[in-house]
Amino acid sequence: MSEQRIQQQFFDSADLKYAAAEALTRPIGDAVHAVLGCITGGGKVLACGNGSSAADAQRLAALLVGRFEQDRPGLAAVSLSSDTSVLTGVGRDQGLEQIFARQVLALGQPGDVLIALSTSGNAANVLAAVEAAHEKEMTVVALTGQGGGAMTNALAETDVHICVPHQRTARILEVHLLVIHTLCDVIDLQLLGETDA
Repeated sequence: MSEQRIQQQFFDSADLKYAAAEALTRPIGDAVHAVLGCITGGGKVLACGNGSSAADAQRLAALLVGRFEQDRPGLAAVSLSSDTSVLTGVGRDQGLEQIFARQVLALGQPGDVLIALSTSGNAANVLAAVEAAHEKEMTVVALTGQGGGAMTNALAETDVHICVPHQRTARILEVHLLVIHTLCDVIDLQLLGETDA
């Protein structure tokens, strides 16, 4: 029984990734375009999320600042989920709903990009960050699932919504990680050209 359940996890993940490939190709391409335009224009990427999505925000920032699969100059990116002094200070003084929005308002500039991660699309502090990004004339790239939740209505026409077509959080997070890796791969391709990797 446990062996079947273990295998089913892999099958379910693979089935979703196969189904999502067609649905998400265009929005991922739009996200690449937004991030490249931002970076080549001297802007920066800000990323935020809660829990596992916070880890994804940190991973994205690390891959942009550091490297993905080949060496290149670092790209300007900051995870808003990483600074515990800012998170706890803002959370204490302004409330948890403002922990990302305050950072967006302090650090964001017109032309920057906010990567907003929320598997449900309903995280109040991520939605507040989206609103703050719009105030700063930033583009938002939202990674969600479960139909997109409130994020669907929070986004502007110029934003990008990458909504994983699934209800289960674990499956959505698996695709979010693939989306992050795909973004980094295509960004590197655009900046560095084809490689043997």
